[in-house]
Amino acid sequence: MIAYYNDACWHFVTQRSHGLLAAQLCARWKLADQPGRWVDTLIATAEHDDVYNEFQRNPLIDANGAPKNFKDMVFEQDASEQLMDMALTKSRFIALLLSRHIHFTHGKEPAAGPFLKALKGKEKKWTKEAGTSKAEVDSAYALLEFCDAFSLLICQEILPPQGRAAEISNGPNGTVHTVRCCGALVVEPWPFETERFEVSYEKRTVAKLSFASDAELRTALADAPVQTVVLSVERAKGN
Repeated sequence: MIAYYNDACWHFVTQRSHGLLAAQLCARWKLADQPGRWVDTLIATAEHDDVYNEFQRNPLIDANGAPKNFKDMVFEQDASEQLMDMALTKSRFIALLLSRHIHFTHGKEPAAGPFLKALKGKEKKWTKEAGTSKAEVDSAYALLEFCDAFSLLICQEILPPQGRAAEISNGPNGTVHTVRCCGALVVEPWPFETERFEVSYEKRTVAKLSFASDAELRTALADAPVQTVVLSVERAKGN
């Protein structure tokens, strides 16, 4: 769950909405640079956070009753196992990408160590079964990670003011990309197929400072009006 407090309200974006936004960005990637396993990569990007459903999982609040942002969440083995089980019934290539993502997000947590080691031990088998290579998986995951990072920047509304640039991430070719908010979101260097496109995500707003329980926050989220935020992404003029 993406949660931030602003203008006397909590603003929320679910993990699944964030994942859908990441997939919208991925879908616009330059055709010539798309991975060979394109559909698998796009689906993995859309579904990389699907297991974290705020309407089913706890905890949602901290000791002070404030909503937990995604950065406060720690490794949950049952959630990671569920995510991998879903991926393995769809595609070994998707499973490889999501295995990489679990390593990326939880690689520094001691509690995740045994699970990550077990995943690593299976990657060689999955790579062979998928008929792919480590290099192909590396490139596809770099695209997933880029779209994930860009989506998180957008959903948290933390882009610098006055047109200052913020780093997104490295793309699959190792190039560092930045974004500026100048009415539209201006990305440099430009990695997408069309010169301009629109993306959207859903946001909920709750005018309350703290919550007595996970159940109270979940009810507030369910009852909150849903705003669809639409943004334009554009190539820099003259580039």
